[in-house]
Amino acid sequence: MTRAELQRLADEDLMPLVGRQDPLAFEVFYDRHSGAAYSLAYRIVGSRTAAEDVTQEALISIWRSGARYDRARGSVRAWTLGIVRNRAIDLLRKESGRSPKLVAQGDELIERRPAEELTDTEALRRETAREVRGAIRELPDDQSRVIQLAYFGGFSHSEIAEMLNEPLGTVKGRMRLGMDKIRAALAEGL
Repeated sequence: MTRAELQRLADEDLMPLVGRQDPLAFEVFYDRHSGAAYSLAYRIVGSRTAAEDVTQEALISIWRSGARYDRARGSVRAWTLGIVRNRAIDLLRKESGRSPKLVAQGDELIERRPAEELTDTEALRRETAREVRGAIRELPDDQSRVIQLAYFGGFSHSEIAEMLNEPLGTVKGRMRLGMDKIRAALAEGL
């Protein structure tokens, strides 16, 4: 198959080819999921270098293991992010010598971990993160849920619609309304 043909395949149809270690299929898989994988790893470990390492290790393990994806257990993205999450937590355990206490708001773990050096940029990032989390807490639950799944979970609108058993248009509408409210709340703070 050509790269263009592989790009038209759904994730679930691509995974058997990744499982047979087809390099082009893995490239397509990587292009689709590496951004969300890195984003999740970074939110958990809080370091670019460590997040890159975690992402690389997770994706290489998928390649080497023959991509043991099982359709019955969820989407390819959720499965991939689960592997990344586990690798990131393993790294934190290894570095700290004990298991981290993860809370529902994953970014709170990052906020509690001291930065290697508290620069103005890092201080501003943390303050912005606090303001955004505060704005998200003020949203109705249905809007907050879709935003957290999209931006903190790395799921697409269609994956969120499937998870919540809601129409795609409803998910997109909630996302738009929630984002408008967050923008307004952040603009008030300026």
